[in-house]
Amino acid sequence: MAFVEADASESRKPPTAPQVGVIVIGFDDAAHIGDAVRSALAQGPAVAEVIAVDDASTDGTGRALDALAAREPRLRVIHRAVNSGGCGAPRNDGVRAATAPYVMFLDSDDTLPDGAAQALLRAALRHRAPVAAGLCVRRELPQGRETRWQPGLYRRAGARAPEDRPALLHDTLCVNKLYSRAFLAEHAIAFPEGPFIYEDFVFTAQVLAAAPRIATVPDTVYVWHVRRDAAAPSISLDRERIANWQARVGAHRRSVDVFRDAGSKPLARAARVKFLDHDLRMYVRELPTRSPGYQHAWWRITRGYLAAYEEAELCAARAPARWIARVILASDAPRDLARLSQLAARPARLPPPYARHDGDPVWAPDLPAAPLDGLTDPAVVPLAQLPVTVDAELRPLRAELRLRVHDLHGRLAADPPRTIDVELRHRNGTAALRCGVPLTDGGPPWTVRLPLRLARLARLGIRDGAGASPQSWDIRVRPHLASGGSFRTSVRATGRALRRLALPSRRFGLLLARPYATAAGSLALRVAAGPLAVAVFAWRRLLGSAPDPGSGAARRACSPTPPLPTAGAPPRTPKHAPRAVLKRRTG
Repeated sequence: MAFVEADASESRKPPTAPQVGVIVIGFDDAAHIGDAVRSALAQGPAVAEVIAVDDASTDGTGRALDALAAREPRLRVIHRAVNSGGCGAPRNDGVRAATAPYVMFLDSDDTLPDGAAQALLRAALRHRAPVAAGLCVRRELPQGRETRWQPGLYRRAGARAPEDRPALLHDTLCVNKLYSRAFLAEHAIAFPEGPFIYEDFVFTAQVLAAAPRIATVPDTVYVWHVRRDAAAPSISLDRERIANWQARVGAHRRSVDVFRDAGSKPLARAARVKFLDHDLRMYVRELPTRSPGYQHAWWRITRGYLAAYEEAELCAARAPARWIARVILASDAPRDLARLSQLAARPARLPPPYARHDGDPVWAPDLPAAPLDGLTDPAVVPLAQLPVTVDAELRPLRAELRLRVHDLHGRLAADPPRTIDVELRHRNGTAALRCGVPLTDGGPPWTVRLPLRLARLARLGIRDGAGASPQSWDIRVRPHLASGGSFRTSVRATGRALRRLALPSRRFGLLLARPYATAAGSLALRVAAGPLAVAVFAWRRLLGSAPDPGSGAARRACSPTPPLPTAGAPPRTPKHAPRAVLKRRTG
């Protein structure tokens, strides 16, 4: 089926009549559910009804909904007598109670942006599609930092069937979509009920297995709020317990069965590959931080599941994911977790040591059954996907950043890097510093030293809106090769990179810099200036240690030696109790 393009402005035209029912689910969330319901009602004439399902709350959630319903005729409230333990049953209740021809889902602590329902309804009507989908934005609170979920799927408007666009399987969310009730009823599509987490996986698989035409819009249609300081974290943040991984694997297995039962082998295979490329890598990144008991249990569960994979399914996954899978399959116990975590990062890094068996790259000399297939073939692993490791070390006495570019089984030795661009970018802003410097000849490895101008960095962060708050800066590099090619990657924190710096400053009085390793092992930098830095420094002297200076921004702050010109660039979550908070976010 050919991809059908559409003018994005079409989605902003008003629909002909109210045809959308928004189903809001909540449990013990009186603080937020009012905002969610009001965002649904504010969608305008596209929304015919809002159905709020209170899953036997014990706080004031039910009373808050009843008070809203007394003033708003489009709002109906369903009070469940017994808590369901999950998100599926209350959503199913809402679908059964709906009378509008189309339905959307909304969680109690999220919101719909203006025009979301209208954009999806216009797309569904224009393409005669029973499903319409748009962009979901993940907003971290209270900082407000936003990340777009699967943005590649929603760059332009159009319509396509799932088997013609298997990448749709990567968006397992149910909330950024509009569904025809008749379509759901015809195919008996419903959420798993009871305390079933990752219910989105199964519901979305049922939708895709029915092979509907799916209309997509570039509009933002859902705002997913992530509150990291919440008493009960969302499912996507609650990964410390092995039960979470067991539930995820079980939901994925059930989703694959849905595709197979529907006779869609291509989608079943695409789902299996997605598991490697997304789910496996996400959990491997965090594996070194878990307890030994968790690591052994995770390894056993994962190894058992991967054992059922066919070789063709492994080969269809991206190189980092299939290499990780091969290591897990080849070893009966957890090993090399820090190195695996680096390979699972985005972008991927494969740190040394490098080994070969019969001339071919392998994970380790004692693990020849874990080949790094395709690594030396540019046609299989192109330069842009090559998991080159660039180590970074911050020398505290001179505030000097040292970079070391490693070769990778001869790929860079054959086309050596000559220069490297270094970028520091403000985490919560737009400011960024970029500077290009030559690398040493005679590698591998290839090295360079860069003094960091911390006062300049702090000044740029303040200009970018950080004010007196601490600033966080991410570090990325782009090596340029002799042939003219280049690739972009993050840097790995090594050596003494994580030692704090306290430097006098004529402008600020005192500057504090705290290098730190991100969850993926990349080097990042926190900067505090002026009175805040003095307070943090005094606190450290008083207690013998200092809290991290926090998070912040970037634009220009480093320069090579000698200085060169720089250019500014331009789930609801189940609580750990019999009752469940309805907050899913299972991506």
